[in-house]
Amino acid sequence: MSDRDLRCPAPSGLVRPVPVDPDGRTGPTTGQARGPFWRRSSPRLYVPAGADRDIVEQRILEESMRLPAGGAVTGWAALRLAGAGFLDGVAPDGCTVLDVPLLLPPGRDIRRGAGFTVRRERIDDRELTAFHGIPCTVPLRAVFDEVRGLEDLRERVVVIDMAVGARLIQLPVLTAYVANKAGWPHVRRALAALPLADVRSRSPQETRLRLIRVLDAGLPRPRCNWPIADAHGVFIGKPDLLCEELAVVGEFDGVEHRSRRRHQIDVRRDDRFRRAGLECFHVVGADLTEVPLVVDRIRAAVERAGTSGIPRAWRVRRDPGPV
Repeated sequence: MSDRDLRCPAPSGLVRPVPVDPDGRTGPTTGQARGPFWRRSSPRLYVPAGADRDIVEQRILEESMRLPAGGAVTGWAALRLAGAGFLDGVAPDGCTVLDVPLLLPPGRDIRRGAGFTVRRERIDDRELTAFHGIPCTVPLRAVFDEVRGLEDLRERVVVIDMAVGARLIQLPVLTAYVANKAGWPHVRRALAALPLADVRSRSPQETRLRLIRVLDAGLPRPRCNWPIADAHGVFIGKPDLLCEELAVVGEFDGVEHRSRRRHQIDVRRDDRFRRAGLECFHVVGADLTEVPLVVDRIRAAVERAGTSGIPRAWRVRRDPGPV
């Protein structure tokens, strides 16, 4: 997994919706708006039919046009516009398209519709910004809003990890921010997720694997993407998960691990870990839906490490800081 995946490139070619123009200069005429070359994007607004709503940033832009003055895009959508690569508007199942969350000041309202959700709460002017010309909450508020809206503890942790990994927020700053929000709706959801977050997670799947290890297998919290050296100080690898106490490393193998060359690299690295006294386990995407299977695989690695006669000839390098 490349660290670059934590951030996405700035969107290009976004098409801003426009109203009907009787003269057809700044928008479609009434007749054109009914034709095949224009698409209605929201009440009284249109985009050319070729504007691709499957591009997540285009979808966010179109829904943002519903906002009244003082409103903003928030949650995952604001974080995406700020550059969070893994927050792409698709649910963990990889299929379900998420609604765009819109934040409105108290007393303001918009017409109900599909494709967006509405939250009404007070907004400090300092929590407002714009990304690519779209009014948004700042990343700190966007994370706060997103995690409060998620019932699943693990997905709350994913959001925090990915926002931190994309360098949109800092974990201590978020912790202090949430601590000052006592009494806000669902603030306990944020408080429960914060202790489980890790500044060095590099993908949602790594976070989910780590949480299975801690919450389901009941094992000590691992180090994430921490460089390991052999007894001579020579770098041997940077596993997704490392448990020093148990001498076990864990890897999530995404699609980039499927090539013959990458598989060869992975096998050789596992050999280096084992020669240094570390046992390995591997998990792929489909495995994460079968938690007992993953727990068994982790515990099997722990058992192998406990009975291995190989000396533990490795050491953890200095704290590498955030990813």
